[in-house]
Amino acid sequence: MHFEVKALHPRDGIVLRSLEAANANDTRTRLSADGLEVISIRQRWRYAVSLTRQAAFDVLLFSHELRSLLDAGLSIIEALGALARKEQIPGRRAVIDSLIRELREGKPFSMAVNARAGIFPPLYVALISASERTGGLSEALRRFIVYREQMDAVRERVKAAAIYPALLIGVGGLVIVFLMTYVVPRFSRIYEDFGRDLPWMSKLLMQWGTLVQDHGAALVLGVILLVVLTRWAFKQQNAALRLWRTLTSRSALRNHYQAFVLARFYRTLGMLVQSGISIVGALELARVLLDRERQIAMDTAITRIRAGSALSISLEESGLAPAVASDLLKVGEKSGDIGEKMIRIADFLDDETSRWIEWFVKLFEPLLMLSIGLFIALIVVLLYLPIFELAGTLQ
Repeated sequence: MHFEVKALHPRDGIVLRSLEAANANDTRTRLSADGLEVISIRQRWRYAVSLTRQAAFDVLLFSHELRSLLDAGLSIIEALGALARKEQIPGRRAVIDSLIRELREGKPFSMAVNARAGIFPPLYVALISASERTGGLSEALRRFIVYREQMDAVRERVKAAAIYPALLIGVGGLVIVFLMTYVVPRFSRIYEDFGRDLPWMSKLLMQWGTLVQDHGAALVLGVILLVVLTRWAFKQQNAALRLWRTLTSRSALRNHYQAFVLARFYRTLGMLVQSGISIVGALELARVLLDRERQIAMDTAITRIRAGSALSISLEESGLAPAVASDLLKVGEKSGDIGEKMIRIADFLDDETSRWIEWFVKLFEPLLMLSIGLFIALIVVLLYLPIFELAGTLQ
């Protein structure tokens, strides 16, 4: 049988263990022999373990735990060793073990994480590399943690704003599909022998019901094919890019999307500059956060900066610095705290985006609810309109 155990280790504190044993008592005996005090034991069936999808490596959690151990006085290898002993997921433990192995071979930590680009983002590698020149690995991890938490907070605000409209669309769509595929076809049968001319809109609705009744299977296959083709089209980068450009072509939406992108760009840029990376190096690292059009503008700005132009002027002329951002950059260039001013620019743009999202949701939700309600009401009225007319005739 397979057991998951929470136990107390004299040195590592509370740890999790996963092992095979004949029964719970055997599990407790084996762990006690290893110096562990068992807190709880939970049995898991084999098939549940085999069907569980292995979680991805959590860089944010790894950074939190590593920084805590470093602040407690452990060396980088000792800290990684403690994390490896604590980790119960084989894939995650293998990543940490490989980092330890390369560190013991004499490689710097930045090179070890850079060799795993699929796990650690370029920003993480840049921060670690800069910390090796200043000797502040814990501070670099703190900057990354703050950055990730701020970015996650922005994403959560966007997701929270989208939950209720998505719920309305989902529920309203299900009701409409039920009416159009189940209720309308049955009313069409009733009205086939009605013996009267139906109102033309009701007649169209009944024709739809007859179509569903006679060719329901073909319609279902057509819908499935449409969904598959739509999903395939969205996977094509050019098609998705064209659709996104069409959606953001409106000036208002485009301006707010640009503010969101620039906020992420300036927050990353400010953190890199505060970590000791040069302006040009930080710009080259942060440019990947921009779309293709803005990346070209950024390349032009970098060329101007290398030629001796001021950062604020170069970004403003390239269209990458709104009015407020340009003013703050000029102040930062005079005071020497350009990194802090970039963080302030990101905060200002994030606040502006949050206010717009809140306003849009407050306006969009009632309109969406009203539209769905009117559409459902229209279907119901068209279904019962012939009956109302018949009742009026009888009177």
